Amino acid sequence: MMAHVYVSLGSNVDRENRLRQAMVLLRECFGDIEISPVYDSVAVGFVGSNFLNLVAGFDTELGVEAVATAFHNIENQLGRDRSLPKFASRSIDLDILVYDDLILNAAGIHVPRPEILVNAFVLKPLQDIAPHRLHPETGRSYSAHWQEMAPAAPHLDLCLLEL
Repeated sequence: MMAHVYVSLGSNVDRENRLRQAMVLLRECFGDIEISPVYDSVAVGFVGSNFLNLVAGFDTELGVEAVATAFHNIENQLGRDRSLPKFASRSIDLDILVYDDLILNAAGIHVPRPEILVNAFVLKPLQDIAPHRLHPETGRSYSAHWQEMAPAAPHLDLCLLEL
C-alpha cells in the first residue's frame, strides 16, 4: 500500500552541503520528491548557528518504521551525533512529520510530529507544499494552522538554495 510522507530536514553544521547530501540520499531511497523552499531560522532551545530547514514529500510502500530506519541511516551517513543533547547543533536532522493520516506515538516515532503545530520552521515549509492537506489530529489544513501561527511566529528568511 502506498503512503504519502512528509519529512522535515534541518542542519546548522555545514548547512548547505548537508542538505544537498541528504536530498541525494532521500532521492536514492524514495525516488521523486517534492520540496518546499528552504528557510533560514534561529536555533531553538540553545544558542547556536542558524539552521536551514525545509520539508520534503514523497510516496512510499515502506511502513513507517522502515521509513524511520531509512532516515536514521541517512543521518548516520551524514555524521549525526546522537550523543548530543536534544537541543544542540546538528549536521542533519530528518523527522517524519506526517505518514498519510496515521496517528502513532510509539518507540520513538511520533506522527503527526508535535513540532508541526509549535515551530514555524516546520509548519511554514509544510504548508508551502501541502497547504490543503489536513492535520490528522486537528482536521484543519496546514494553511489554516499557518495563518493562525504566522502573526506571532519568529521571522524566517527565505534561502535560495538549489537542492
